[in-house]
Amino acid sequence: MDAAALLPAKPRETIEEFRPGDTARVNVMIREGERERVQAFEGTILRGSHRKDHIPLAGYTFTVRRVSYGIGVERTFLLNSPLIDSVLVTRKGKVKRARLYYLRGLTGKKARIKERR
Repeated sequence: MDAAALLPAKPRETIEEFRPGDTARVNVMIREGERERVQAFEGTILRGSHRKDHIPLAGYTFTVRRVSYGIGVERTFLLNSPLIDSVLVTRKGKVKRARLYYLRGLTGKKARIKERR
C-alpha cells in the first residue's frame, strides 16, 4: 500500500499558486504546551511548486529560505500537512531554474531575484 492511498488528497483554498523564485509567507501552526498559535515564515521558495488545478501527492514538499540575522535558514514543508495554515505569495520571482540551490552561496545584491510581471 502506498502513501497516496492512505491520505485523502484534496485541493486547499488557503494555499496560493507558487513557483521557485517567489517570495512567500508560510503560516504554520505552532503548539506550545496546550496552546496553539500561528507563526509566519517568509522567504524565497528554493524548490517545489503548486498549481490550483493540480492535487499534490501525499509526500510533496517545498523548501523556503530566508536570511535571519546574517544566517541562512531553510525550512522544508509538507504541502498536505494540517500544520500549514496558509501560503501567501508576496512577490513573484523570475528565474530560469527549478531548484535555486545556488542562492545558498550568494549574499547581498547578488542574491536578488528579478520580479516577474
